[in-house]
Amino acid sequence: MRRQRSQTHHKAAVNKRYQVGVISISTSRFAKYGSVKAPEEAEDISGRIIIDLLKSAGHKFYSYALISDEAESIIVSVKALLSNTDVVITTGGTGLAPRDVTIEAVQQMLQKEIPGFGELFRSISYDKIGSSAMLTRATSGIIGNTAIFCLPGSPNAVTLAMEALILPELQHILLHASEQ
Repeated sequence: MRRQRSQTHHKAAVNKRYQVGVISISTSRFAKYGSVKAPEEAEDISGRIIIDLLKSAGHKFYSYALISDEAESIIVSVKALLSNTDVVITTGGTGLAPRDVTIEAVQQMLQKEIPGFGELFRSISYDKIGSSAMLTRATSGIIGNTAIFCLPGSPNAVTLAMEALILPELQHILLHASEQ
């Protein structure tokens, strides 16, 4: 019965296209390039991968921002996207260095966390890169009706998360997020 219900949810979500905002978080890249409106302007491979994969899946790209890894900048940038997007994807600032504050900034805004996202991401990453997968703090959750995914800055990590987790489940996640 449970599997049948899940399949029904998946069918209800099929072919919906969502508006997505992308935020790249890198203090060094921001210092070098400043505020840019496209990943190519800042040699941002991970940002470009996210946008390309979303577009190829039929979703609508809303905006891109490059910001410094500072909690206030992250909070302001995420909040600015909430009223115009269904999904926000961040890349960068998820490491263990003191300057990596993406997770702390975003978690305080989450109304619902999706702990399985980070758990699965680390699990499939372990198969690819071994024990260093434990160093990632990738996370996901819901703010209002908007899903947010916080990914590492590595192009390989971004590709893995997008292809293995986000794109296959995005419509299902948003279906649940919009339930009344």
